[in-house]
Amino acid sequence: MTCTSSNPSRLLKIWGDEAVAYDAASGDTHYLKPLTLALYQTCRDHPGYSSDELVAALASRLGVADTPQLHELIEDTLAGLRKIGLLESI
Repeated sequence: MTCTSSNPSRLLKIWGDEAVAYDAASGDTHYLKPLTLALYQTCRDHPGYSSDELVAALASRLGVADTPQLHELIEDTLAGLRKIGLLESI
């Protein structure tokens, strides 16, 4: 599974390591906590990354261990980003 950024009608406003995403079409606003923002930015910067590559990149970026729990957290967070339309499913 790879990740790609989606929908240019979404606006992202970043404050430090947190952000909000605004969907101009629906009017929905979504809070992105630090991990979610880091994952979104990694997907945006490296759209062809596989799940394993994403986990490795985030573990390095965040200074945490590459564990099965991190893999599960990343998969759950990816699903959330897809659900709100910030990432596409491939």
